[in-house]
Amino acid sequence: MTAVTDEDHGKGTGKGKGDGEVEPGGAGVGREDGRWDDGLIARRAAAAAARGTDAPVPVLAPADDDAEPQVEAYAPAGGPLPTRLDALRELVGLSRARLDRDTLAEAGRVLDEAAARQRLSSRHTVIAVAGATGSGKSTLFNALAGAPISDTGLRRPTTSQPIACSWTDGAAGLLDRLAVPGRLRRRPHPGPGASDEALQGLVLVDLPDHDSAATEHRDQVDRVLALVDAVIWVVDPEKYADAALHERYLRPLAGHAEVTFVVLNQTDRLPGEAADLVLDDLRRLLDEDGIALGEHGEPGATVMSLSALTGDGVPELREMIGRFVSDRTAATRRLSADVDAAAARLRRVYVAEGRPGLGERAREEFTDRLAEAVGAAAAGQAAEREWRRNASRACGTPWLRLWRWYENRGLPGSLDRMGQALTPPEEELTARQRVEQAVRIVADDAADGLPGPWAQAVREAAFTGARGLPEALDELAVKAGTSGAAKRGGGTETGQGKGTADRLGGRPPKPPRPKWWPAAVLAQASMTLLQIFGGLWLVGQIIGVLEPGLVTPALIMLAGVVGGPLVEWACAAAIRGPARRYGQDAERRLREAAAGCGRARVLDPVAAELVRYREVRERYVTVTEFSTTGR
Repeated sequence: MTAVTDEDHGKGTGKGKGDGEVEPGGAGVGREDGRWDDGLIARRAAAAAARGTDAPVPVLAPADDDAEPQVEAYAPAGGPLPTRLDALRELVGLSRARLDRDTLAEAGRVLDEAAARQRLSSRHTVIAVAGATGSGKSTLFNALAGAPISDTGLRRPTTSQPIACSWTDGAAGLLDRLAVPGRLRRRPHPGPGASDEALQGLVLVDLPDHDSAATEHRDQVDRVLALVDAVIWVVDPEKYADAALHERYLRPLAGHAEVTFVVLNQTDRLPGEAADLVLDDLRRLLDEDGIALGEHGEPGATVMSLSALTGDGVPELREMIGRFVSDRTAATRRLSADVDAAAARLRRVYVAEGRPGLGERAREEFTDRLAEAVGAAAAGQAAEREWRRNASRACGTPWLRLWRWYENRGLPGSLDRMGQALTPPEEELTARQRVEQAVRIVADDAADGLPGPWAQAVREAAFTGARGLPEALDELAVKAGTSGAAKRGGGTETGQGKGTADRLGGRPPKPPRPKWWPAAVLAQASMTLLQIFGGLWLVGQIIGVLEPGLVTPALIMLAGVVGGPLVEWACAAAIRGPARRYGQDAERRLREAAAGCGRARVLDPVAAELVRYREVRERYVTVTEFSTTGR
């Protein structure tokens, strides 16, 4: 095959030599239509015509750009990669509303590149040859191809654009993806290397120097390295420990060890056992970079030494590449390593410390704080006092009730007026602060241990739901009191309904009367009548209307005087248990109302965020479950 240099290509694209005139390097021919060929296509047609047939000559190098590309769709041989890609795609979709675009950018790029690679040929393996200036990568490229395809020399940088050599047809789509110009696509030199069955499907790409002074050269290296299936890093005895190589490329790509070859070139320049010493030191540096070495049958990077100039070790490398290409798994392993790298970058936003979530204890404490904020315990105690107060009004003596009425008559601090008064603004403000504190504590408990973005999402859900929570608690407490009074009283009497209209911490609803209260009232009335009857009898005797006899009326009056308090005391003892239960029921209703409101507005949105996090966490586990790099 005729050698083609970058300089020759530059000349060919800029100006032609005339019809059929061959460039000095034999690289190309100018055509009347302005299109470029390298002269070999013309010779191919001439040879076919000389034989009287249109059959192509198999040893010719570049493919005609007019030919229909032969593309075979990528068909991965099963394995976990499709499942991992689907999980990563779902992971990105579920996380878009919670994570910023920059965080998901690498995962999105991996998905796009995987989809692009899977649409292309699975019969081909694209391997890039990369190295520093003067490392001899172009010489090694030519040695593997069996012809001086890539220009070599003392001028730096020598290689300015990627040059590709394909052992079989059908790689046009892959080379288009790498943006390799058609004029820089070659075939190997006819010979044993070109017909090697193991290398069928190999696409070898010679890259510009990764440490080139030209920025556009380094950009091309970075772009192509992100797209190829494997990389052969060529190092020399002088620059094998170069920090630019290890820190910029080898260390970040440590997870791609299975698709990495590291070749120590120019061993012919090392005397005696120096080559082995340098190779051992190179292995040490790679180990420090975190690159697994494929030794003793273990998966990892292939490390070897050779001399591309003398050919020493080149057949061994060609044999290793042949086994690698014939396996047809390089693309899958590269994509798996890309998924591993993307998952490793996302670990900090998906992996929690400990077991975050809302436990029963946190929920109960939140309910307790809300109940305290709405004054559930105080409301229960007030309800119990109200029950007893009603009992004393119904079952107490008329004289005691009259005295109490006189005591409470028109006084600003009376119980009736206190029940109708609204909660003072300072107490309402305190209740609001307690609600906010309860929300803040439960949000911190739920977000404890979560990665930053998800912890922030949980807190935002809690604080958003807490807006208007004090007012909602007030409204639900009123409804709970009204329904409770209706159930206990068996009706919706106006007086009872008004009793529930007080705000949080106000007067509880008027309790209903039990069935035995009329009998108690009748007994108390009887005692009162006895007092009145006995008193009138005594008065009649004193004024002389009735016959004298103090014992009988005095006993009747004494029975009424003593019996009234006894009835009142008995009623007070009888209502102690029901009053306590009534107070507990009022506290429970208010507590349940507060808990239901807090659950609907705060706990449920927080739980929904936690469920969303668990979903993406499961997807992330699926992505990392079959990691090929142990990340």
